[in-house]
Amino acid sequence: MTSQHLSIGMDAPDFTATTTFGPIRFSDYRGRWVVFFSHPGDFTPVCTTEFVAFARAFAQFEDLGVQLLGLSIDSNPSHLAWVYAIYMATGIQIPFPVVADRTGEIARLYGMIAPAASNEETVRNVFIIDPDQKIRAILVYPLTNGRSIPEILRLVTALQTTDRDNVLTPANWQPGQPVMVPPPKTYSDLLARQADPGAQNLECQDWFWCYRQLPPSP
Repeated sequence: MTSQHLSIGMDAPDFTATTTFGPIRFSDYRGRWVVFFSHPGDFTPVCTTEFVAFARAFAQFEDLGVQLLGLSIDSNPSHLAWVYAIYMATGIQIPFPVVADRTGEIARLYGMIAPAASNEETVRNVFIIDPDQKIRAILVYPLTNGRSIPEILRLVTALQTTDRDNVLTPANWQPGQPVMVPPPKTYSDLLARQADPGAQNLECQDWFWCYRQLPPSP
């Protein structure tokens, strides 16, 4: 089975799987945001630090309405032994399911295997999937380097902000900072913005380059 290429805007492929929390069907998560991520293997050092970091940030993902879901090409008994080993070493429970994908079928469905890097392990993919089960962002890290969990949280927050408020987020944006607004679509809108950006609660560097401060989230 060849590895599928997925891109932003596509439907997230459905699947059924065994996990450390029992059987799941991916489409059962419809209505929630999902961060679906792969790791190269159980009982590996970088992956262990990532799982600990995801577990420590679990409440923040919950506050954003996000379901975390991990995967590697390991068996469910291996996953169970590994998450228990993490608990015994750190006292940290892994509070999200880990998909067992011994055949690699789901990994190939999501394009999580990079043949130039490895034919036997998944690289560190992250799929951010919205409540309609559309793929909204894809991050890919190599086998050798761990992910930044704060960046994943930031990106989910940015996507939710742009959806809710019809705005854009600039480079290095952090929650609470000013957002950007789309450029005008007509010449009359351009002139109106240029003449009095304050009337639209904007601060502009130029007619196409404007910021707005959103009210604090309730």
